[in-house]
Amino acid sequence: MSLEPFQKSAALSLGVELELQLVNTHDYDLAPYAEDMLRLMTKIPLPGAVVPEMTSSMIEISTGVCQSSSEVLGQLTQTRDALVKSADKLNIAVVGGGTHPFQQWHERRIYDKPRFRELSELYGYLSKQFTIFGQHVHVGCPDADSALLTLHRMSRYIPHFIALSASSPYVQGQDTAFDSARLNSVFAFPLSGRAPFALTWDEFTVYFNKMAHTGVVKSMKDFYWDIRPKPEFGTIEIRVFDTPLTVERAAALSVYVQSLAACFMNEQPFMPTEDDYLVYTYNRFQACRFGLDAVYVDPETGGHMPLREHILMTMGQIQRQAVSVGASASIHLLRSSVERNDNDARWLRERQGKERLLAEVIRQAVERFRGGVVHNQLP
Repeated sequence: MSLEPFQKSAALSLGVELELQLVNTHDYDLAPYAEDMLRLMTKIPLPGAVVPEMTSSMIEISTGVCQSSSEVLGQLTQTRDALVKSADKLNIAVVGGGTHPFQQWHERRIYDKPRFRELSELYGYLSKQFTIFGQHVHVGCPDADSALLTLHRMSRYIPHFIALSASSPYVQGQDTAFDSARLNSVFAFPLSGRAPFALTWDEFTVYFNKMAHTGVVKSMKDFYWDIRPKPEFGTIEIRVFDTPLTVERAAALSVYVQSLAACFMNEQPFMPTEDDYLVYTYNRFQACRFGLDAVYVDPETGGHMPLREHILMTMGQIQRQAVSVGASASIHLLRSSVERNDNDARWLRERQGKERLLAEVIRQAVERFRGGVVHNQLP
């Protein structure tokens, strides 16, 4: 199969996908209600889409093509509100977070869809362990070569995205000591990790054709890279974010990406090289393990500094671009959380430290996700 042509898209346009948990309201374990939720949601006109995911206790929402933080937040909020009201009718709930804190993977059911059945046959138990929840951010690129250049520039900031979104400290009832344990499940897949170092679409096409010739891949969907090009949309897709606990944070994360991309496209601050990846895996591990307390190794100088300081320094550097894309308020929200050393993983740990019951932590996270949506008064 040949690689699709890279479609035109508006530079710096945004699209956001959120994978969300469906839980019951009895013990707050995962609930296999995706099909019922989809049936209800099809009756509601929405700007984006609501689709199934790998297992039947998951659902994915997405925006349409957006230009700004306010537009992303508006669309996510509209869909969130419809989701929680539909969930109320089913006596279940919707919640964010990168992992469910105590679900047992062997109890999950693969959603009945041909691609999911195919993946289950190929990957075995890893498919059910893929009951993890991430945010994907698409950013529009004016052409294929600029998409690849932006992708590789963005790779230096993967630790930022991981630490700012980390919300998966618990797995199967245990504190993993990771802020983002979710990504450990992704790394188990053979086509995960970093994209190959290609700076032109011609080079990338040669790579893809070689991979397709082996029969290992059929389309870009078969790559689980941290960042991958999406030629059918004319975007690059950043995939390392845990799903945040609120749509407000999800929107803020998306425009942090947009502001960085604006800097890369407009100011051309540096030329990426293969050497950028010498410390890539180490930096990614540090961010997963320690979150905002991680150490960041600069791939250009080899210097070490606290990741928190590197994030704050970067936010200062992109301030002008953030203003130009209307992202100042969102960057301020993220900056404040960094200064407080506060991400969603810390929030979850603090709740567990107080409540000593993960089910109660999830109940509180459910309320946090639904924002101000009033509970349906059921007869």
